[in-house]
Amino acid sequence: MLVRIQLRSETRVRQKRRKNQHVALAMASLLTPAAVMACVLTLWRLAADLNATGRFPIGDGLFSHWQVWLTVAATLQSSAVALNRYGKAEAVLPDAVAAADRKLAS
Repeated sequence: MLVRIQLRSETRVRQKRRKNQHVALAMASLLTPAAVMACVLTLWRLAADLNATGRFPIGDGLFSHWQVWLTVAATLQSSAVALNRYGKAEAVLPDAVAAADRKLAS
């Protein structure tokens, strides 16, 4: 007895295009200036602690410490980098790099 199993050729795995890439790129472009502003607040608070500038406007509470502002800046920037990578799915190599790789392969 011989049993044959036929598989459909339509069940190929396809790579789907990522949804909302344009939204990810827009959010990433807004997060980078926010990270710069948080970094400026970090430097301002640090300079205020060293008596190099005037009084920092947030005198007490969680956001009165420069370490918190530095953490916020690093988190915002790393989120912007992750969103940029999500938004730009294809890695584009310059022609010079691709030509050099082909030259080495030959």
